[in-house]
Amino acid sequence: MVALGNVIRGATSHYEHVCNQAARGILDTGLATSVPIAFGVLTCETLDQALQRAGSTSGNKGADVAMAALEMISVKHGIDAV
Repeated sequence: MVALGNVIRGATSHYEHVCNQAARGILDTGLATSVPIAFGVLTCETLDQALQRAGSTSGNKGADVAMAALEMISVKHGIDAV
């Protein structure tokens, strides 16, 4: 599985809590189901930074995470074949 999302720091003080709970929820889900989950949640200071990391000047981090997940599936299939 691939978990994608974006948390952008706003005017309120709960940014760290939201980021931590997103990471914890994805971790807990992976552990509870034994299904690997690639973590692709961006934590950004501004909307501009999020847009840059989601397909603009800084690449596409979501696509990078998806490709990493596909590569891990390929590795697992290779190990299973041995």
